[in-house]
Amino acid sequence: MNERSSKSLSGSLAFGSEHNHSLCIEEALDHAKRVCEEGGERFTNLRRQVFELVWAEHKPVKAYDLLSALASKRSGVAPATVYRTLDFLQAQGLVHRLESLNAYLGCSHPETDHQGHFLICENCEEVRELELGAFMQSIAAVEDAQDFRVRRMTIELFGLCKRCQAANSGPDPTLP
Repeated sequence: MNERSSKSLSGSLAFGSEHNHSLCIEEALDHAKRVCEEGGERFTNLRRQVFELVWAEHKPVKAYDLLSALASKRSGVAPATVYRTLDFLQAQGLVHRLESLNAYLGCSHPETDHQGHFLICENCEEVRELELGAFMQSIAAVEDAQDFRVRRMTIELFGLCKRCQAANSGPDPTLP
């Protein structure tokens, strides 16, 4: 993994953990500006607005929901513009696309080049991005054994977070 920046974001959250979301978004925006500047790219007003909307919650957001939210801030934004902006943010390592949900999420580890690994709560839809060094080592071993190079992957694991497990801890209705 390559270093992108020495500053890490506080966006890596445990499910249901308390954190200062305003500070979280502020750090994410500062990092996004820095990444764009270092890459010779512009962090335009539209890119900033889309990025802020993606980071508004730690939940996946669909492109058409972003389009609806943008309509209240600016006129004439077409779906293709939103998708191009999301593609740009992905290319900069600032957001991830959750394949199975066809939705986007702010990257909580933007300081490193990495593939996306996520725990997704099926109940409250919170998402936790994981760093899985051992898993990546296993993938590297498979690549070597198969003489194959993985270019991209997204691992999405669905289940219930601790808070939702506790809320659903009543008797199992499928048992006699």
